[in-house]
Amino acid sequence: MANSAQATKRARQAEKHRIHNASMRSEMRTKVKKVLAAVEAGDKEAANAAFRVAQSSLDGMARKGIIEKNKAARNKSRLNARIKAMA
Repeated sequence: MANSAQATKRARQAEKHRIHNASMRSEMRTKVKKVLAAVEAGDKEAANAAFRVAQSSLDGMARKGIIEKNKAARNKSRLNARIKAMA
C-alpha cells in the first residue's frame, strides 16, 4: 500500500490510466475483428472500409504507446494481405 499522499495519488492515476488503456485496446481489437469478418464474408468493399478505420485506430494506439509501433505495422500488413488475397 502507498505510504504517502503522492504515492496514493499515483496509484489512483495508474489505475485510471489502466482502465482507459484497456478500453482503447478493446475498441481497437473490435475494429480489427470487423475487417476479418468482412474478409470472411467475401465483401471486399466493406473490408476496405473497415480496414481504413482499423488502420487509423492501430496508428493512434501506437502513437499513444498503448501498443508497440511494430505490432501496429504487423497487424496492418497482415490485414492488408488478407484483403489483397481476396481478389
